[in-house]
Amino acid sequence: MIIRRLYTAYALLNFLEQNDPVAQQLRPLRTEHGRFPTRRTWERRFERLPARLPALIGCLGRQLVELLQPWATQGHAAAVDSTPLRAHGGVWHKKDRLAGEVPHSSIDTEATWSKSGYHGWWYGWKLHLAVAVGSVWLPLAAEFTIASEADNVIAPKLLEQLPLEVRYVLGETHYNTPELRDDCALHHRELVVTRRGPYPHRDGGVEVRRIFHKFRSLAIEPFNGVFKNIFEWRGQMPVKGLKRCQLLALGAIFLYQIVLLYQHRRQQPVGLGIKALLRAA
Repeated sequence: MIIRRLYTAYALLNFLEQNDPVAQQLRPLRTEHGRFPTRRTWERRFERLPARLPALIGCLGRQLVELLQPWATQGHAAAVDSTPLRAHGGVWHKKDRLAGEVPHSSIDTEATWSKSGYHGWWYGWKLHLAVAVGSVWLPLAAEFTIASEADNVIAPKLLEQLPLEVRYVLGETHYNTPELRDDCALHHRELVVTRRGPYPHRDGGVEVRRIFHKFRSLAIEPFNGVFKNIFEWRGQMPVKGLKRCQLLALGAIFLYQIVLLYQHRRQQPVGLGIKALLRAA
């Protein structure tokens, strides 16, 4: 399924090549002596692709910002968050892990446990995302890790891929750290996150944060839902192992971006009908 989805992206690039001078410039990079790679060549290259995908997603995200202008009528903000993806097969309980026992072959031993206030405990992975808060749900940066990786530790990797136009970074309480504030300040950005402590907060900025929090919720949470629905991942990841899951999840983000580019070039409504388009491809 991974190769089939990425072949879809390849087919869209081939279509763009026929109508777009920019896409035509990519042809020498996708061929050797005028020939396209075989399936086995693709498989070998896919082995090395997961480590490169975050940079590719960031690069294409910045290009899409220039083309789609998601902030033409509103502030230049990006929302950051992580979404849980459960591991394929069973779960590896702590007592079995400590004993070095794998009770069932279906268990993905590379995954880990994590807990959130909304999802509770889960065994699997995290997809870390930065999404434009604008007229279109546009992923700007992505990372894929084991579930136990802290969001604020991965966040700097997302921030370094954001377009220079981003002025506000919106997140939940776990992003409220001095390190992330310093990182944002270095790039002339404002980190707007929920404050720690009991509710209700009564400081002077609470109403402003409430508005920004609503904007964040209307961007990244619907995108997570739409994204999982398009690729049908509401249950478990369909593959096992960190590298294969990275390739599938980050490759799907990259494919989503390519579809947005395809719709823009075809002068179609951007962001609509993506699931039907992929099924038809």
